[in-house]
Amino acid sequence: MEYIPNVLFAIALAIGIGYFVRNVRKLIRNIKLGQDVDVSDQKSQRWKNMINIALGQSKMVRRPISGFLHVIVYVGFIIINIEVLEIIIDGLFGTHRIGLKIVPESVYGFLIGSFEILAVLVLVSVIVFWLRRNIIKVKRFLSSEMKGWPKSDGNIILYFEVVLMCLFLVMNATDTPFQELAHGNVISQYIAPWFNGMSEATLHTIERSAWWLHILGILIFLNYLYFSKHLHILLAFPNTYYGSVEPKGKFNNLESVTNEVKLMMDPNADPFAAPAEGVQDETPAKFGASDVQDLSWVQLMSAYTCTECGRCTSACPANLTGKKLSPRKIMMDTRDRLEEVGKNIDANKGEFKDDGKQLLGDYISHEELWACTTCNACVEECPVSINPLSIIMEMRRYLVMEQSAAPMELNNMMTNIENNGAPWPYNQMDRLNWKDE
Repeated sequence: MEYIPNVLFAIALAIGIGYFVRNVRKLIRNIKLGQDVDVSDQKSQRWKNMINIALGQSKMVRRPISGFLHVIVYVGFIIINIEVLEIIIDGLFGTHRIGLKIVPESVYGFLIGSFEILAVLVLVSVIVFWLRRNIIKVKRFLSSEMKGWPKSDGNIILYFEVVLMCLFLVMNATDTPFQELAHGNVISQYIAPWFNGMSEATLHTIERSAWWLHILGILIFLNYLYFSKHLHILLAFPNTYYGSVEPKGKFNNLESVTNEVKLMMDPNADPFAAPAEGVQDETPAKFGASDVQDLSWVQLMSAYTCTECGRCTSACPANLTGKKLSPRKIMMDTRDRLEEVGKNIDANKGEFKDDGKQLLGDYISHEELWACTTCNACVEECPVSINPLSIIMEMRRYLVMEQSAAPMELNNMMTNIENNGAPWPYNQMDRLNWKDE
């Protein structure tokens, strides 16, 4: 009978980690649906970006209030969960605070004391975040795409944090042997008096209940990440590493189009000549992107990484002038469509069955795409190096090169460039007439 709690703990741990691994595999499978792209260049710069942006939160703190609070929650989440290792060992082997047997009492007390202080700071930060979302109602959290599940998700994760931090403090406050150590109970010593008058058996029951709920809550939280915008906790690091290291505003060229232009400009070239031996035809099956499978795997990973913070949309000049475009919605739509494709594959035994839908049209409208000014404000603002503009440009490329569906104004401009060598509808010989007026 004495080993039943250990067995139950092992089962809960195996189920929690097993389900998490299953979802991670599904996540990787979905991301790999994207086109391959070479991101092996400038490794030192990529490491620097990951350390500064993902680990150092350098872009997050550009907005001091939310940035500072986020750093507290981020640091608290990372450091407090070090204690999870002790909980796992205790749960599997039936020990109690095994850390006291591994490190000196003073060191252990310093660690737990630090955890308790961070827990309180996290609680305060989370409460402020909740107030900003639900009472103050910061404008960027009120966009049309932030209704329903996205709005609920933002609150659910805050409730998770509150419950986990409270359980941690209650667990320490009702652990009589720990309180008697008088080391590390910097916060819980003020909570312990709330339980005065209770018997040792009752205190032990409360402590054990808080212990179990705390670890089960962490396992639930771990598996909730896959369904939540907080997947960025895991993906921010690879996303900042594999993010673009090119100057903002530099667009990628299609090699096949570049070669075609060179061919047209070479008077000695034979346009009907077959490719040289050993040289493959580089013409892609499709220009641009109309669905998630046409995007690169880096772009799909970015869709899962999106924090839905809205910094991109709040900085977007098109959105600020009332146009339909929201860079945040572009990323959310890409993720939603990718999830739909993934479920389609699951339902059809590993193969995608055409469902008559695609990202372009069913999720993202032409109006949204052509509202973009390509100013890169969204790219600059994103705290985890997401590039909504790259997805917009790939879908624009599809519209222009595959469907000839550019807006009339753009078609007129391109016709003028073709005929007159300039965007304006004037003959080249008349270009300087303005000086005679």
